[in-house]
Parts: sequence; C-alpha cells; structure tokens
Amino acid sequence: MESGELDQYRGFTISQIDAVNDTVEFTNGEMLRAGEANGDVSERDIRRIQIRETIKAHLDKEKQLFAQGIKVLSLFFIDEVVKYRDYGQADEKGDYARVFEEEYELLKAEYLSELAIDNEAYRKYLASIDSAKTHNGYFSIDKKTNRLKDPAVGARSVDSDDVDAYDLILKDKERLLSLAEPTRFIFSHSALREGWDNPNVFVMCMLKHSDNTISRRQEVGRGLRLSVDQHGDRMDHPAVVHDINVLTVVASESYKDFVAGLQKEIAETLSSRPRQATEDYFTGKTLATEHGPVEVTAAIAKQIYRYLVKNDYTDDADQIADVYQEAKAAGKLADLPEELKPHAEQVFQLIDSVFSDAQLPKVDDGRKPKTNPLNANFEKKEFQELWARINRKAVYRVEFDSEELIRKCFSALDSQLRVTPLQYTVQVGVQNDGLTDGQLRSGDGFSVTNTTTERGDSIHSLVKYDLVGKVAENAQLTRDTTASILGQITPAVFEQFTRNPEHFISEASRIIAEQKAAMVIERLAYDEVDERYDVDIFTANQTGQDFSRATKQLKNHVYDYAITDSNVERDFVKELDTSSEVVVYAKLPRGFLIPTPVGDYNPDWAISFKAGSVRHIYFVAETKGTMSSMKLREIEKTKIECARKFFDEISKRITADRVKYDVVTDYGKLMDLVGRAA
Repeated sequence: MESGELDQYRGFTISQIDAVNDTVEFTNGEMLRAGEANGDVSERDIRRIQIRETIKAHLDKEKQLFAQGIKVLSLFFIDEVVKYRDYGQADEKGDYARVFEEEYELLKAEYLSELAIDNEAYRKYLASIDSAKTHNGYFSIDKKTNRLKDPAVGARSVDSDDVDAYDLILKDKERLLSLAEPTRFIFSHSALREGWDNPNVFVMCMLKHSDNTISRRQEVGRGLRLSVDQHGDRMDHPAVVHDINVLTVVASESYKDFVAGLQKEIAETLSSRPRQATEDYFTGKTLATEHGPVEVTAAIAKQIYRYLVKNDYTDDADQIADVYQEAKAAGKLADLPEELKPHAEQVFQLIDSVFSDAQLPKVDDGRKPKTNPLNANFEKKEFQELWARINRKAVYRVEFDSEELIRKCFSALDSQLRVTPLQYTVQVGVQNDGLTDGQLRSGDGFSVTNTTTERGDSIHSLVKYDLVGKVAENAQLTRDTTASILGQITPAVFEQFTRNPEHFISEASRIIAEQKAAMVIERLAYDEVDERYDVDIFTANQTGQDFSRATKQLKNHVYDYAITDSNVERDFVKELDTSSEVVVYAKLPRGFLIPTPVGDYNPDWAISFKAGSVRHIYFVAETKGTMSSMKLREIEKTKIECARKFFDEISKRITADRVKYDVVTDYGKLMDLVGRAA
C-alpha cells in the first residue's frame, strides 16, 4: 500500500522504520537512509529536488529574519551557463531558470497560504516579488555583444572579462542587500574562482558535479560571513550570532557523505594544534584558580594522563577518544582523582585544548522538520501577566573612581598574572634498517631517538604587539587607564610579556575585566525607558534549531519543545512540566536581553505559578548546576548581580505580585525561593 502500486517498488516490503536513525529496512535485506536514492533517478530529477529544497530553506530563513531587516540571499553554483541562460531560446531561459520559476511559484503559494496573520508584513513582501525578477545570474560579459557568455569558452575566460563582471557585482552590493531589490537568488559559474562573496548568503546549492580542484570547504566558505541588516550593522551579538548566522547547504550527495568529506577537509587544513594528550603536553601548563595560578607539575600531569588512560578517554595513540566527548556531553565524566577535584573545571579545559575530531564544527541535517512554534500556552492570561511585568527595557548608569580601579587592577595583576612560557619540541629520528614497503605505507619507517623541549628565554616572538591597545580593547577601558594599570605592575610580572605575548594579553585582559566587573556592581543603577520588547523575539529563529537537545513534547511550555543547554536544564524542565503549582513557563528567547556593563545578559526561564500556591507567583530563573564560586566566572557572577538590580528597578512601579529573580540549581531550590503559600 505504501508503494502506490508502482512497479519499481515491487518486491520491497517494509520490515522496520527507524525514525531516530532515519532508516527504512525491507524484508529483502535492503536498507535505505533518509537523503539517499536507490533505483532509476535521473540527473534532472535530482537537480529539481535541489532547487526546490533551496527555495524552501530560503523561505524558512527569510520568514525568521525579515522582521529584523536582514536580506536573505541564496547562491546556486552551476557548471554550465547554458543550463541557466540559454541564448538559443526565445526567452533566453535555460533548464535551471525554468525549473526555478516553476518550483518558486508553487512554494510561494504554499507559504502565503500558511503565513500567520501576525506576519502580515512578510506576507506583503513575499507576495510582491515576481518569480522572474527574484533570480539573476553572474557570469562573464562578452564585450563585443554586451551579453553574458560561458566563461568555459575561450582562453581569455580567466582574464579581464570575469573581473569586469565581478566589478559590476561589487558596485551593486548595497542595492543587492536592500529589501527593495527583488533579486534574492543568484546563479553563478565563477563566484568561487573570482572570490565573489556576500555576507548575507544563507543558502548554497551545488548544481554541479563534484570538482576535485575546489573543495567543499572552499565552497561552504563563500557563505561563512556575518550577515548585516538594512542599516549595515553586523549581526554579531553574542546572544544571537549563532542563531542568525546559520548556513544551509543543499548538495547532491548524501548528507552522510557530504558531512564526512567536509569534516575531513577541515581537519586537514587546521593549524598544528596539539593532538596528543601526553604527560609532556600537560607539564608546565597553568591552571587559573580563585587562589591564583597553579602550574601543572610533572606529578599532576601524570595524574591527568593516568585518568584519561584508565577511563579509555584516549586511544593507543594518546589522542582524545569519542568516548570522552560522549561522556562529557552526557554529563557523565568519571570522577577525577581527589587531588585534582578542586581544580576540575580547569583540568577539563586543559584536556579540551587537545584537538579531537569531535570538536569539529557540527553540521546538522536540515532535512528533518525543525520547527518549534508557539502554542496556546503563550496566550494564557498567567503568561501574558508575567510578560507584561518583565517586558521592560532600561539603561544603566555606572559612576566609579578610575584611580580606585587602577589600584585594584595592578594589585590583582601582581598577585594573579602567571603566563605559560612559549616552548617547542625538537625530535631526532633515524630511518630503520631493512626498510619494507609495508613500513613506509604505515608510517613506521623512522624511529625517534631523542626528544628535547625548549622553554622560556630561548624563545622570543618577533611579532610586534600593541599591548596597551589590545588590553584596552578587550577590557573596554581607555588607553590612558590601561597604560596606568600596566605601568604600575612589578617588573618581574611584566617581564612575562616577552615569554608569551598572546597569553600575557589574554590573561591581563581577563583579570582587569574581572576587577572592573566587581566594582561595577557596587555603583550600578538602572533607569527604565518607555520602549518594550516586541513579541517577535519569541518567533524569530525558531526554524532550524538543534533538536538533538530538545525535550519531549511539553504541556505547560509556551513552545511545543524546550531546547536545553545542559542536563541541569533538562531535569529542570521535567519538574516544571509535571508540577501542579506551575501554570505556564518559557525558555526565554535569546533576543530578551538585559544590558550590563560587562555585556548583555539573557536569563533562562520565566515561570508563572498558580495563584495561591506560592508567595511569589511570577519568577525569572537562571539555572546553574552549582553555586560554587569556582564554577561561576567573575563576569558571569557580575551579570547575575546586575540582573538582580534590573528586576528590582522594573518592579518598583508594580504594586502587586512583583517579579522575583534568582539563581536556582534545581526545582527544589526554586520552590524554596518562591515559598509555599501561607
């Protein structure tokens, strides 16, 4: 019945469907994976599917970003111009252009029929654009006829003609990024070779056969730019940068093959980051603790190494194994030895500094449905009452004495700044006697005879650094204030700059920023303004989320699912969703930000309790696995303290049922804070 009685499916009887792994097994032993085709599938069919999927991905992204004034562009790579622009046809349209317009009209009608009433602005925008005017091609120009030509024809195709076409695109770049310009889909033959790129390419489609001279990494790189809005401002805010700037690639090969190839190319082109977790690597490194830096001695390095080996967290080549990354992601790492437990966070950061394939950028399978719409809980009176209380914006004021900041900073630098010296390892090896072909192929033709590690004064960087400028930029201070701080630290501490300038700059910036953050809390004040957050922040960026971190479908959440960042949050959601006291709750969108002097802050949860069940029925919560100061960085603690002052300020005008804000480790802690009703 599933086959529709089609002959090509005769003999195929489904035995099992695995929705988790996206596979279908048949009784004849065949297995198909999602994204793979088996049987008589023509090239033309595949290209049509690619074009359709590209348009769908484009419209999904455009629907999210339109309200933020971000123009979405999609780029098609083609191998023959005639497939898009055919001068032998009366309308000069090639196969790809015809297919695009057919599929675009069908999908446009489908999206217009589904768009919600509250998305009227985007509906008008989409309806106003003609399918023939929304795509364009970028190819070489024949100077004699002033018409586009296939750059594959003629020896001069790599010279000035393509450069002239590129200049045309450069001149029109501002217009291309304007929402008033209908062109949103670009078909290109030579964009890679000529270096064409645009920050707002969100979807790429490979309508061409694989070319070994151009890597997947190079192709994907054309879309790895931070987008800009209609004002030309980069979308680089830390809270939303990774939600907005997501590239979708539509390739003709299977998802599995594409990702495997891309990851391999990325790994091959990475710089020489350490790949082996050895005792030698760990020895001499520095652990930053709340009581000051601790150097990793040979004894500590041996404990870390033995811990990894004992738990099979490294393989026979001393490289970090997948089992370590899996245990870390699940929050189930084995306990460290007692001597290392006080420095657990720093030890694991040190282990993570060793490269492993699992740390490569994650590529999600965009074919799976990934929408997380708002549901009826959002409209509940209890949530709207809570939203009305926290939907406030404010500006902050900070007044503090620069001289006091300077004194605290240079004192902290003297006591805390410890820099790991630069070092390098020299290995001497000899070719083995009786060398065989098998040894050469396996890389065993040479043996190391001696290893020497040089550290400290024997290494000097020849790169010139703007020390004051970089620290001032990182700590967000003036150059004068920064120079005063650095000029007063003791010579012995300052001398470390020559041993490892990069580490000196990063550590000095961190220590100064932490001292600044501590002073800020004491002198911070918020002033409420009339502006409010728009409800659009709840609908923006809801498509294409990482559903590998999603909970099961929920009953009291304003979205169908919650995308959690940790096991602590996942357990917290389970309790909230089954609690008889909780009416409705929301994982606050990343666009909900509280300004602080050390960066914008995004609280985790907004919770509305049943009236009469607790003393504080409206609550904003930040979830943390531990309240230990070792786990909370100074900047993070400062943001939390700033949030307390923010909610105190916006609650002053509310006479009844004020919002309470606090940090909780679990649901039990939350109930202690809201208090049972008397």
